[in-house]
Amino acid sequence: NTIDRFSSQILYAVTGIVLANVLSKSDFGLVGVILIFQAFGILFVDSGFGAALLQKKAPSERDYSTVFWFNLAVSIVIYIILYLCAPLIARLFHNDLRLIPLCRVMFISFILNGLGIVQTNRLMKEMNVKQIAIANLLGLILSGASGIYLALTGAGAWALVWQTIVLAACKTIWLWITGGWRPRPVFSLHSLKSIYRVGLGVFFSSFLNTVFLHIYSFVIGFISLVSLGIYTQADKWSKMGSASLSQIVTATFVPLLARFQDDAVLFKEMMLKVARFTGFITLPFMCALTAMAAPLFHVLFGTKWDEAIPLFQILMMRGVLIVYISLCTNYLLSLGYAKSLVMIETVKDSTIVIAILLTMPLKSVEALVWGQFAASCITYAYILWRVRRATGCTMRSLSTALWKYLPALLPALAAMLLATLLDLPAIIIITIQGTVGLGIYTAILHLSHDPLLKEALRHIASRFHR
Repeated sequence: NTIDRFSSQILYAVTGIVLANVLSKSDFGLVGVILIFQAFGILFVDSGFGAALLQKKAPSERDYSTVFWFNLAVSIVIYIILYLCAPLIARLFHNDLRLIPLCRVMFISFILNGLGIVQTNRLMKEMNVKQIAIANLLGLILSGASGIYLALTGAGAWALVWQTIVLAACKTIWLWITGGWRPRPVFSLHSLKSIYRVGLGVFFSSFLNTVFLHIYSFVIGFISLVSLGIYTQADKWSKMGSASLSQIVTATFVPLLARFQDDAVLFKEMMLKVARFTGFITLPFMCALTAMAAPLFHVLFGTKWDEAIPLFQILMMRGVLIVYISLCTNYLLSLGYAKSLVMIETVKDSTIVIAILLTMPLKSVEALVWGQFAASCITYAYILWRVRRATGCTMRSLSTALWKYLPALLPALAAMLLATLLDLPAIIIITIQGTVGLGIYTAILHLSHDPLLKEALRHIASRFHR
């Protein structure tokens, strides 16, 4: 899983950099529109039954075959519906007729993905993730190569469409070759009913999450497709950092904290230690990327995506809050406060809607993104209050732990921002920023005898001495 995650991120980044340099902002905007409908289509194809199969203790062959035929049937129906709705989608977004053929080809991926859902779930159920990782890597390599080739030959938005099709096809074909399973010609309503409740719960939760993940793309698409293209680039690159950190936090700290759920004093102590460690890792990483945004974009893309730089910086600052919200959610999850998570999701979604309603009249993408940031601030404050009620830990002590390293970071960030004023090549500015920023930050922590820094240095030193 670790190899799969990191190698996928690297391949995704390399392909993304090349395509961002070759394709136009309008190309990314066109595909950004399609991706909104793509996300919902994939959601309906699976309908939560894939997750329900994973949850079921011992799924039978009849269960697997039933879900396979259900997914395939739904994927075909969804494709036909969206195929017929392609002109309506084009009419919604500035009557851009280029969307019609692009939609009709890209939505074929629904059927290709539908053919691979059960294959993937069977392998996950057996904890045989090797073939899933190989399928992902093979798909990313071949789809990336095809996307880059088509982009270089002037295919425009079609490069992104065929990249999606090749990725879905390669993953599904590999899983069918290596998975060792074939569906039987059976369909059982009883099997569907046995996993209906879990599947329905997963579906509605995923549906709500998908709505609010793509609502900004939908709104910005109405402003202009070029603006949507700029936003998708800023959003994509900002999420690579925050999403990875959130995944690490979730995978690491939930099982750790769950061990201490019966000891309130020890749980609170461990909770604050985890908060300090998360701040120690998150703040320097996310804030450094925010300060280095301009030269970093210039090295990767030249000046083509300069309009995305301020959006990227706002989204990176928001990313810090997203990681902290994820961490606080894990505190509640470790204690079994599932109902609190529903309330948090409600507050988060409500604040996003209010932020959109307040900023949409300005018809500015930057204003909309600042609205996202403000909504995350409110959610962050609310979840701190929820954690205080659940653990007895004060909001002040938890915030102090999360933001402990900000004072040491501010002088380093100031020096990094001053370096952007130098009239030097972007790569040299990045080198100066990294060296000076890291030097100032670690020096301040060293002079203050920070225990986490000492522990980290000891850990690194022990690795080298092995």
